[in-house]
This record gives sequence, C-alpha cells and structure tokens, in this order.
Amino acid sequence: MNKFLRRGALALTLAAVLGGCSDKPSMSPVEQAGQTPPLPQPKDFLVPPMKVPNGVRWKQGQTPKVAAGLHIEKIADGLMHPRQLYVLPNDDVLVVEANGPGTEPVTTPKQLIAGKVKNLSGKGGKGGNRITLLRRNASGGWDKHLFVEHLNSPFGVQLIGNTLYVANTDGIVSFPYVTGQTQITAPATDFADLPSTINHHWTKALLASPDGSKLYVGVGSNSNITENGMAVEYRRADVLEVEVPSGASRIFASGIRNPTGLQWEPQTGTLWAIANERDEIGDNLVPDYLTSVKEGAFYGWPYSFYGQHVDTRVKPQRPDLVKKAIAPDYALGSHVAALGLLFSETNALPPAYQHGAFVSEHGSWDRSPLSGYQVVHVAFRDGRPVGKPVPVVTGFHSDDEEQLYGAPVGLAQDKDGAILIADDVGNTVWRVTSATP
Repeated sequence: MNKFLRRGALALTLAAVLGGCSDKPSMSPVEQAGQTPPLPQPKDFLVPPMKVPNGVRWKQGQTPKVAAGLHIEKIADGLMHPRQLYVLPNDDVLVVEANGPGTEPVTTPKQLIAGKVKNLSGKGGKGGNRITLLRRNASGGWDKHLFVEHLNSPFGVQLIGNTLYVANTDGIVSFPYVTGQTQITAPATDFADLPSTINHHWTKALLASPDGSKLYVGVGSNSNITENGMAVEYRRADVLEVEVPSGASRIFASGIRNPTGLQWEPQTGTLWAIANERDEIGDNLVPDYLTSVKEGAFYGWPYSFYGQHVDTRVKPQRPDLVKKAIAPDYALGSHVAALGLLFSETNALPPAYQHGAFVSEHGSWDRSPLSGYQVVHVAFRDGRPVGKPVPVVTGFHSDDEEQLYGAPVGLAQDKDGAILIADDVGNTVWRVTSATP
C-alpha cells in the first residue's frame, strides 16, 4: 500500500472512530462524582469510542471562563507545554515545561489510532524539557527567566532547604538553589532512580514530607491493564517513599494506576492523591478519583477497580489481592483525567472556595460528550471531602466541543492567595482571584 493510500485509510479509520460515539453516556461526570459513585456494567470494545476537539489555542484576548465572583488573567504565554507549577518561598513561580519522551513503542492499531486522535487536540505538543521562572516586576507584570534546562521529561519539583529536587521521567535529580537566583547553571546531580521502561505514563509527581526527610513520588502504570506484561510494571502504579539523606526508596502504597498529584491535607496531615483510572470499558467506567493514601494499602489496579470490582480482562486473576483492595475516598467522574491537585485552607477567592481541594481535569479523549477540561473545587469538612465538585474555571473548549483552546494541568497558590493554573495546550499560565479585592 503506498503512502497516500495509507494516509487515506488512516483518515477513514479516524473518522469512523470519532464518529462512532453515538451511544451517549447514561450519566454525566457530576452524577458520578462523590463518595459512592454509581458504576454501570463494563462494556467491551475492539476499539473504544474516541473524541477530542481540534487544538486551536487561545485567540488574542480570549481567556477561560470563571465562576461568578472570580477574575482570571494571563501571566505568561509562549511556553513549551507547561505541565507543573511550584511557588518558591520568595514567590517566584517555577513552570515545568515537558511532555512524554516518546519511548513507548506502538505495537497495536489501537495505539496508533489513539495517538493520532489525541495529538489532534494539541496535547501531544513538544515539551521544553526545562523549567522557566516567573517573577513579578515593578509594573505588576511577570518576567520570564530560563531557570533550568536539559531535563528529561520533568514533572514534579520540590525545594528542601537549599536543594531543588526535580523528578525527571527516569529519576530524581537535584540542584543547589540560592534564594532569588533566576538561573541555575550547576549540573544536575543524580539522586534516585525511578521506573522508566516504556513510559506509558511518564509523569512523576513529587511531594516532600513536612519535615523534609522524605520525598513521595507518584509513578503511573506502563499500560492500561497490563497488556505490556507484568515485568514492565515493576514498582509502577505506586506511590514511592524516598529517604532524602540516602536516596533509598520503598513502595508506600500500590495499585493506584496513575497518581498524578500528591498533596498533604492540611487539617489531618494525611497524604492524598489524584489518580487516572483505566480505559476501554465504557464512557462511565472507571471514575478518576481523589483519595487519601494509606501506608501499605492496595487500591486495586490492575485486578479490580473502585475497590473490589473485578476487571475480568486482566489475566491471570488475583482474588487474593482483590480482597485487599481499598475503595478510593471520592470519585471525580469517568475520564476527566485529573492531573493537578492543590489543597487550600485560605486563598484570594470568595469564602465558598476555602477549606478544600482544587483539582484540574485535563479532559477526556475516549468519551462523548467530553468530560473534564476544567478546574473544580471539592469542599472538605474535618479532613474529608463533602458534596459535589464545583466548577471554578471552564471554557477550555468551544460549546460545540469541536475546538480546544487549552487544557489545565498543574496548580499552585502564590503568596497573595491567587490560584495559578498551567495550561499545556494553550502554553499559558493563568491566575485566578476574587473579582473584587
């Protein structure tokens, strides 16, 4: 088959896949959100339904929409796939610019089609493999400085004392840090290895313990449901605990398919995570979630989902592990792709947005209508989530779901209490405050 026929065949296949979403979901993501989400029966697909808007990015002067009483402004653009944000003690903002390393082999027609479909949205944009520093200037704007470069698909960042730790896709590296500096020129020092085979899920979330003695790392699985074999899942779908003095690590909790955000809940001091669950068994399975992370606990992947609901596709079955599986604390809705988590006791937003968690939802690729593509607030009471997620920032895609302007990822809070949002499709950083001082 010549290249023109191949392109034509691919185009027809993509059209068939994108158009094969006529069976609308029986429930919306918000109906499935909360402590006890309804879970329909799984469906089996040869190729799952896929839908993504076409990535067009923001027009001049265009911004996301915010809830009543809020204001949003752009503080940086022209970035290279900004994924994570980290606010330094002096209020400088680090922007991690990265995407996957492209080392995952394409071995099935489904992977080829899925990759093409997702890339239409702009989510496959080239990452900068660098960190940019944003600093407020005298006129109230923000200056950009190239802070660190030559990284390898970085994601998590943490400062402990005078050492900056960066989680590349294949390991944690460290740099000396001096308060106020706008560039680090010292070479990276290898600190700890991280699982890096195939890199189906390449992001490595990073969080320091309050006393700075440990680092916690979110490591995603190398597959949807172990279709690449269990050998490449070694120390994956886990939260790892790394000793800072030595770099030695152990599995802290397991069975979390893709823990993309880690945070300490401020009232209880408990570790919490957001997670992306498995695909290809329906528009309403499986809900992505927000959960406390208990030491030594097992959360089901790959053998079961949302507690002890068995995934019959996984071979061999492990009923012994399913019996141990813990259900997550709070569902966010299926396929919302939660990628950013921020706990905030007090901030520069109205009272309704205090004492809870902000979650960025990067958005679905295998669901119609779309889900996610927003930042939501989950209220907490006595250290536990309550109620339904409340949309805070929306409008990342057109009303007809055909165009994608941006997609939210990392979240942070600056010293004034504003909520910062990394937008990796729009290559932008947004800042959200109250509409009235």
